[in-house]
This record gives sequence, structure tokens and C-alpha cells, in this order.
Amino acid sequence: MKKTILFDLDGTLTESGEGITKSVQYALEKLGRPENNLEKLQAFIGPPLLKQFMDYAGFDKETAQAAVEIYRERYAAVGIFENRLYPGIEKMLGTLKSKDNILAVSSSKPEYYVKQILEHFQIADCFDEIVGSTMGEKRTDKAEVIEETLRRLRMTEHRDKIVMVGDKEHDVIGARAEGIPCVAVSYGYGSVEELEKAKPAKIVGTVEELTDVLTQWQPGSF
Repeated sequence: MKKTILFDLDGTLTESGEGITKSVQYALEKLGRPENNLEKLQAFIGPPLLKQFMDYAGFDKETAQAAVEIYRERYAAVGIFENRLYPGIEKMLGTLKSKDNILAVSSSKPEYYVKQILEHFQIADCFDEIVGSTMGEKRTDKAEVIEETLRRLRMTEHRDKIVMVGDKEHDVIGARAEGIPCVAVSYGYGSVEELEKAKPAKIVGTVEELTDVLTQWQPGSF
């Protein structure tokens, strides 16, 4: 059985903060909750948007759903392209594919946008499966996304051959809930303190270090 590596998207493969935070800022402004500090809005990168609007702004579910729709007005037109691959990602994916690994993306972002982003950067063909949430805010929990990825890959009975890679605590927690280890990257949007508290199998600081860890990883070694 081949080794399987699942990647988060935002903060792991792509530096997507500008487009996400500016689109959140746009939605909050429209709903009478302006926020000029984009750094504060980095809390929206990674977690499900609906819950984050409720937690951050104190919106009820109906208002938070409206915020998500307003967010998408800007994100779909502009924000999705305020984004770039982290340096070294293309080389890493090429190295991992050359060693016959199975690669997939497991993101809480709507699957429609995930595919659009990967195609924009011309790396969609590197992945055997691309899984995200639905546009109706279903399957946003990271554990649910991972479970759907394993189902599509027909790997639900082979969790010992799988590792998750992500940059936030919910990646680590979601992977653990599904019985697989997680390698956390500190170059993304989660702080080292957040990641250490979540207790991933390993924390790496660069794409180069991540490449080395994933190349050398053997099932059961974490």
C-alpha cells in the first residue's frame, strides 16, 4: 500500500491571507462592524467561515450566513487571486510524486474554490483527490473533510499509511480525531504556541524541512 499525504491549503500550500482578510473586512464593513486591522482578521484563515463570523463578531447564525455570502461577493471576484504558492511547493510536490506517494488536498474551504485555486497555480494534477466543504457550509469540520478524503481514496481501512499536513490547531485536532498523525508547518498562519499546544507529530519551519520529513516518513514512525 502506498504512502498517502493529505495537505491543507491555506497557510500550507498557499499564502492566501490577503484575499481572505480583505474579503472578511469587506463583509464586516457591509454589516456595520468595520475592522481596519487586517492582522486581527487572520483568525479567519483556516477555520470554517460561518463559525468564525459568529465567534469573532458575535453574529447569530442568520447574520453569519449573510456575512459568508457577502464575503464571497469579493472573494470569488478578487480575493481568490490575492494569493500565492509558498516558495518551494511545486518542487516539493514533484519530489513526492516522483516517489509514488498518493497526494490529496483536505481543506475546509469550499471545494469549488480549492479546485479553482489549484488549477490557477497549475498544480491540480499533482493530487489524486481534492476535497473541501460544500458551498452550503456542509463538511466544514476538518475531521469531516479528512474522512471524506479517505472515503474517496478508499483508504478508510489504511489509516496507518496516512499523514496530514496543516498549519493550524484544527488540522492537528481533526487528524487526531480520524486516527492519523499530523505534521504541522509553522510558516503558515498558526503560531508555534498554538501548534505546540495541539501536539502534532512534528512541527517544521520551512517547505524544505517539510519535504525532507515527508520523503523520509515511514508509516508508524510518528
